[in-house]
Amino acid sequence: MKIHPHSEFNHSRDRREQGLQKLLDRLVKSIQRDELVRQTTNQLRESLQVDRVVLYYFYGQWQGQVTFESLSSKEFSILGSTGPDDCFNNEYAALYLAGRVRAIADIELEPIQPCHRDFLRNLQVRANLVVPIVIPRGLWGLLVAHHCQGPHDWSPSEIEMMQTGAQTLATDRNILES
Repeated sequence: MKIHPHSEFNHSRDRREQGLQKLLDRLVKSIQRDELVRQTTNQLRESLQVDRVVLYYFYGQWQGQVTFESLSSKEFSILGSTGPDDCFNNEYAALYLAGRVRAIADIELEPIQPCHRDFLRNLQVRANLVVPIVIPRGLWGLLVAHHCQGPHDWSPSEIEMMQTGAQTLATDRNILES
């Protein structure tokens, strides 16, 4: 039996090419996912006419951060914010996992935990609307609208619009696979 001198070389080149293709495939999925999130947050902010719409992504067990934001003004940026340390616990997470939608017209009038109110004040939030993004394996993230310049009464159609945005994200194959 004669061994071809280049067969080992060709085999390692094939492995490198397969690895490169896998990397490129992941990159394309990531870009497509990011573009969908960007479009969704931008459309929601413009439609709702609010100061900020963010994606709060869970990277661990109830630990996450703001990974995308659409802003009416740069001064409202909270990109990278990780949320209140002790406020978001398993109890709240379970509520969102069950589909809870939370609409607060005015944080100063709403009966919420003091740590939650302080956290929202620090983010310049006066009104917020939180909708979960639930995928088959659990709570993937929260889609959150903030109005910073004053109270905002959330209408049923605005809440439905946010739920539709969250559902669009929750059913995207690039998100399901991420």
